[in-house]
Amino acid sequence: MILQAKGLLFDLDGTLIDSLPAVDRAWSIFARKHGFEPEFVLSRIHGRRSIDSIRELVPHVDPEEEDLYIRNLEASDAEGVTVLPGSMDLLRALPLNRWCIVTSGTSDVAKSRIKATGLPIPEFAVYGEDVSRGKPAPDPFLLGAERLGFSPADCVGFEDTDAGLSSIAAAGARPVAVGRVPLMNLAGITFKILPDGIELEIPDGAVR
Repeated sequence: MILQAKGLLFDLDGTLIDSLPAVDRAWSIFARKHGFEPEFVLSRIHGRRSIDSIRELVPHVDPEEEDLYIRNLEASDAEGVTVLPGSMDLLRALPLNRWCIVTSGTSDVAKSRIKATGLPIPEFAVYGEDVSRGKPAPDPFLLGAERLGFSPADCVGFEDTDAGLSSIAAAGARPVAVGRVPLMNLAGITFKILPDGIELEIPDGAVR
């Protein structure tokens, strides 16, 4: 499928980078601290803001205090965090004013992982603390499009989770699923820089 967009909106974890080992280590520590089996917690956190997961899992604790705890764990552990195929080439080729990272991760965690992987530093980004409602609400991708200066309808968003894809669609942008069959990563995308945007050729089945 051929899509044209003025701006591209990228989730970070699971879309541009593989941070799963670090995420699993941090949240396993959190799970044991609160008497949960790690598998139970890990099945509920991906694609969401940490503070939203905390409020759901342990509603009796101070969410800000626990969020700081998990953020410190995640920001200090970049072991095994790697760039996913296609991410580096795509971001390096795109003009900085045409793309925005839209992540559920807080800025301290996200910046630590961007630095560790050597990804280009984004000119525009939306972090978990920038919105009052995280994915699957539309707020993160609405803000991402706004920061780029484009209508959401003129943007394509890339996500690996159902919560993220729902957020893109709710914002009015075009969702593209990565990290799953048939488009396993951004290496499966062919792109061309146009005077007024980007033309993308995306495998069938990835566009939602």
